[in-house]
Amino acid sequence: MRIILTGAGGFVGGHLARRLLAQGLDGRVVERLVLADLDPPICDDVRVSRVAGDLSDPAVRARLVADGADVLFHLAALPGGAATRDPALSRKVNLDGTLSLIEAVADAKGGGEPPPRVVYTSTIAVLGHPLPTLVDDATPPQPAMTYGTHKRMVELALDDYRRRRVVDPVAIRLSGILARPGGASGLKSAFMSDVFHALAAGRPYTCPVSPGATIWAMSLDRCVDNLLHAATVDGALLPGAVTLPALRVPMGTLVDAIARRTGADARLVDYAPDAALEAAFGAYPPLATPVADAAGFRHDGTVDALVASALATL
Repeated sequence: MRIILTGAGGFVGGHLARRLLAQGLDGRVVERLVLADLDPPICDDVRVSRVAGDLSDPAVRARLVADGADVLFHLAALPGGAATRDPALSRKVNLDGTLSLIEAVADAKGGGEPPPRVVYTSTIAVLGHPLPTLVDDATPPQPAMTYGTHKRMVELALDDYRRRRVVDPVAIRLSGILARPGGASGLKSAFMSDVFHALAAGRPYTCPVSPGATIWAMSLDRCVDNLLHAATVDGALLPGAVTLPALRVPMGTLVDAIARRTGADARLVDYAPDAALEAAFGAYPPLATPVADAAGFRHDGTVDALVASALATL
């Protein structure tokens, strides 16, 4: 099996690459794994090759797809905050570059072969805000940010590619993935991960949303489980992009669970809510995902299980 993984140098991409090499995919051995990013990770596995560069560059895309692929995991993206600050760059990376890459992978597969499976990581940002009192599979996407708008545009393009059998796409909308590395990330939702790092280190943290603010979250390991499942799931079960199951957690509950697990004092966290930030990233209603559930996607089960898994990957 030949696999291309973009965003391989990122938080999720690096973990996915290690899992693919260690366990294969649905019982099949990974014969070739191409890791693509501006600076892809170095790996001494003979099955791995690296392609460094901007995927918006046609020459880089040509190197990436030179040997074709059975599966493309497309994780590379300009994140939400950065996309808002530079909409032109977001269009170049998140929209035009993404569509050009998917078409290049399809062309490289060759006629007469089944179209390649494309696993596309979309985002709950396509749903916009404010959200309704319940989000389910019938909730219409209404993106309120450049990032979500460009992701939604790719979702629609993938629906068209599916109809034309250009590729075999699975577009999954991810919630907050915990716990991302500390430091500047370009993500306005970084507070969800920053609190893990602070409490694990026993240092004070000022949370920019209230203890009652609600988030949707899954652990890194669960995210990768779902990505691997997306590569092999029956596409007929997913007629379009789907929001994945996620736990809905109040920030105060999350802080208490982290404190219990780390032995830290939950009072290290104080709260200075930013009203605009909380409205966008801390007011998530109950979530129902029957289509994704029926297709075999899962969340972490409990807040304690999510926290234990997230802390294990810090």
